[in-house]
Amino acid sequence: MKSGPFAFIQTTTFRLALVYTVLFALFSAGLLTFLFQATVGAMRTEAKTRLESEFRTLAVAWNTGGPGRLEQSLLERALVRVRDFTYQFETVDGVIIVGDLPRMPIDTSGDLSEVRSVTFQVEGGVGEGDADVATIEGRVLRLGDGSVLLVGIKMDERLRLVRRVTRAVATAAPFGILLALLGGYFSARYAARRAEGLTRIAEAVMGGDLTQRADISASGDEFDRLSERLNAMLARLEQLMSTTRHAGEAIAHDLRSPLSRLRNRLEAALRTDMDEAKAREALVQTVEDVDRVLSTFNAILSLSRVNAASSNTFETLDLTELVDEMAELFAPACEDARLTFRSEIAAGLSIRGDRTLLAQAISNLLDNAVKYTPAGGEIVFGARAVADNRVEVCVRDSGAGIPVEDRARVKERFVRLDQARTLAGSGLGLALVEAVAILHKGSLDLTSADGDAPNSGLLVRLILPVSV
Repeated sequence: MKSGPFAFIQTTTFRLALVYTVLFALFSAGLLTFLFQATVGAMRTEAKTRLESEFRTLAVAWNTGGPGRLEQSLLERALVRVRDFTYQFETVDGVIIVGDLPRMPIDTSGDLSEVRSVTFQVEGGVGEGDADVATIEGRVLRLGDGSVLLVGIKMDERLRLVRRVTRAVATAAPFGILLALLGGYFSARYAARRAEGLTRIAEAVMGGDLTQRADISASGDEFDRLSERLNAMLARLEQLMSTTRHAGEAIAHDLRSPLSRLRNRLEAALRTDMDEAKAREALVQTVEDVDRVLSTFNAILSLSRVNAASSNTFETLDLTELVDEMAELFAPACEDARLTFRSEIAAGLSIRGDRTLLAQAISNLLDNAVKYTPAGGEIVFGARAVADNRVEVCVRDSGAGIPVEDRARVKERFVRLDQARTLAGSGLGLALVEAVAILHKGSLDLTSADGDAPNSGLLVRLILPVSV
């Protein structure tokens, strides 16, 4: 986003705020129009209805009793001191028969054969307490004998109410629109600042600074949730980059020794004459070094396949059967290493997962236990159901164990403790197991087999949910 005091105008948040302002203004206008019609409009309609009803009543009096009946009806109404209606009944010559006014307030020379609506003003009003000028809306008609009947209703109170409501609407509408604009403006500014902060962090990360983190306020809004996820992603990315750098160094370190030995051995073989026995011995050692290099590369490829895998290939599998197969596979290896091997496998365990990857992970755990348990020791291998609809595969040995402070570090790639340097391995075994656990939404837990005392053995638990 371009910088500047009004750069936020180009943002989506400002456009959304502008749409909100327009909608708010339309809603306000609609609401005020409705209120106007519900008050002033209703009063106008009521006045016209009453006027027309009164005029029809007097017309009925004329039709049923002629001028005498009409005059009587008007005289009866004239006795009411406080009334809304004004009456004027004149002969064809303009002589007032019954009237509230000194003269007919409108021109009656035209065609009045049909009822006509008129509006006029009367100075001094037509009753006690009236204003100096009264506004009257009326209906006028020339009757059959040429006389003229005018019936009017005073509109002063209604017109005053119209003016009040109109002024209120005219005053409130600009303030409502102004408040909507201000609300949209500040909302857009706030959203633009938060979005700009995230943009700056993204640019810094693109520049190589993975230590950047988004600010999180106490509002708990969608920007905070986005910032939390972004920070978690950056932390994970920083960890992966660190792991990648460490992995490169570890690969170079682990491969340099066997490749150097391989080169030195081949160079020595070229410089000296060797009999068949020495040549065979050199080839055997060379093959061992090559196997060690290939083992490292195979471990890297296996870990890459785990990281690239997804839960889309998962299927329901019999975990009890898989663990039984692994127990049968490693029992002879434990016997050859003079280790006692016991299995404690619960029946009926099944989960959704990748059988090949789980077999590789369990194989790594058992292989580590055989490798780091001294002769005469014991390995206990088992599987069982645990709380929260999960299962665990556990391997417990009686070896030296892993110090508490190193248990998180040994799950990183290419990390090997000092006591493991003399043994064959790539430092990727537990890293692969944890990657398989994460892929299955599970976890890998390392504890001591018997308390935290030194040389108390190691208990490794691969905890997996039944369904992913």
